[in-house]
Amino acid sequence: MRTRFAPSPTGALHIGGLRTALFNFLFAKKNNGEFFLRIEDTDKERSKKEWEIEIFDNLKKLGLNWDNRAERQSERGEIYKRYLEKMLKEGTAYYCFCTKEELDKEREDLMKLEKAPIHQGKYRDLGLENTLKKIEAGEKCVIRFKCPPNKDVVFNDLIRGEIKIHTSDVGDFVIAKDLNNPLYNFTCVVDDFEMGVTHIIRGEEHIPNTPKQILLGEVLGFTIPEFAHLSLILGKDKKKLSKREGSTAVSDYLKQGYLPEAIINFIAFLGWNPGTEKEIYSMDELIQDFSIEKISKSGAVFNIDKLDWMNGIYIRNIDIDELTQKCLPYLKQKEGIDNKKVVKAYRDRLKKLSEITEITSYLYEEELNYDKNLLIWKDMTVEEVKDSLKKALQLVENVEDISSENIQKQLVEEAKKAPSVGSFMWPLRVSLSGKKASAGPAEIIEIIGKEKSIKRINQAINSL
Repeated sequence: MRTRFAPSPTGALHIGGLRTALFNFLFAKKNNGEFFLRIEDTDKERSKKEWEIEIFDNLKKLGLNWDNRAERQSERGEIYKRYLEKMLKEGTAYYCFCTKEELDKEREDLMKLEKAPIHQGKYRDLGLENTLKKIEAGEKCVIRFKCPPNKDVVFNDLIRGEIKIHTSDVGDFVIAKDLNNPLYNFTCVVDDFEMGVTHIIRGEEHIPNTPKQILLGEVLGFTIPEFAHLSLILGKDKKKLSKREGSTAVSDYLKQGYLPEAIINFIAFLGWNPGTEKEIYSMDELIQDFSIEKISKSGAVFNIDKLDWMNGIYIRNIDIDELTQKCLPYLKQKEGIDNKKVVKAYRDRLKKLSEITEITSYLYEEELNYDKNLLIWKDMTVEEVKDSLKKALQLVENVEDISSENIQKQLVEEAKKAPSVGSFMWPLRVSLSGKKASAGPAEIIEIIGKEKSIKRINQAINSL
C-alpha cells in the first residue's frame, strides 16, 4: 500500500494540508505501507524554493517522515512528454486551436441553455495532417483530452460511498499547454502510477478532478487508485476558516510554542473520531487506532480553545529539563535567575510556550512599575496593607533556606495569624510581581532571591 502527500510550494503549509498529510501517513503506517512525498512545482512562476524547504521542515518537526526521495514534478518533464506523445499518437488527446473569444462564447451559449459549460471538442476530429498545418502556421494551441461520450464514471469513495459523474459533465479538458508544460490533472495521474500510489486521500475540493483522473488513467492503461475525499475544515461558526483561525501557517503554530505532538493529536481529530472518550494520543496510538471508516463525512470544526487545552496537557507531561530547553527561546536570560525554576513555577499555567515571555517578564526586571492600589486586598486600609507587608519583610529577612517549600511553610504559618490568608498573601505576592496574577510568593522569592525580594517589598511599602 502506498499513499502520498503532494503539496505545491506556492505558499506556507496550512492546517488543511497538514491534515491531508497526516491522514495519508496514518493510513499507510496502519497498513504497513509507505508514505510518499511529491512536490508539485510545475507552476514555475508561483513555486518558490523557500516554501518547499518550509514544507519539508514542518513535516519533519511533526514526525511525518516520508519513505521515498521526495519527487519534484519540475524534474520529471521527459516522463510527462512521453505519455503526452503516446496519447496524441493513439488519438486519446488532441491539439485544440480555440481562441479565448471562441471559448468564452461557447461557455456563454451553454449556460444560456442551462447546460454544463464544458468544451464540446471543436478540433477533436481535425486529423493529424490538418493539425500539423495549423501548428506550422504558428497558430496557438493546447492539448486536450478526448473525453469518451455517454459514459458514467463511477468510483467508490472510501469516505462518501459511490460517486457517479457522467462524461457529459466533464468534456474535453486541457491536459497540457504544450508537450513541455503539462497541467495538474495529467501530471498527477502519471505520477501516481509511476510512484505506485494505491490510495489517494485528499480534500473534497478535488472531487471534480477525480473522474478526469480516472478517465486519463483508463486510456493510459493504468491501475486506478482508490480515493477518499476529506470534508472541509470549518471555523467555530461553521463557516470557512478565517485567517484568525486555522488558515494560519503551521510554522506559526510551531513558533508560538504549540508542541508538535499536540498539533498532531489535535489535527487527527479534525474529522476523525476513534469512537471512544479517549482524546490524548501519541503518534503510535494514532497509527494503531486510525481507520478510514471513522472519518466523518461532515465538516470538521477547528476550535483553537481545544488546541490550547490539548497543548497544555502535553506541556504539563513533559520532563521539566526538556520543557526548560523548549522554553529557552521565549525566556530572557539574566544572571542569578534559574530558568528551570521559572518554568517549573509556570508550567501549569501555560497553554503555549510563547506565553511564558509576557507572564514572567517581571522576574527579570530590576524595578517594578505598578499601580499601588493593586496591593490592597479587598477592604483593607493602606495602613493594614503596610503592616502586613512589614511582617512579610521581616520573615523574608530572617529566613535562611529560601527554597519555595520552606518559605511556603513559613508564609502559611504567618498567614494564619492574619485576619484572612488573602490579607497576608495578596499584598506580598503583588509586591513581588506587580501583577494581578502570577506565581505564588514562595515561588517568586526562590526564583529572584532574598536580596531582590527584600528590595521589592520595601518598594511596595514606600509606594504606599
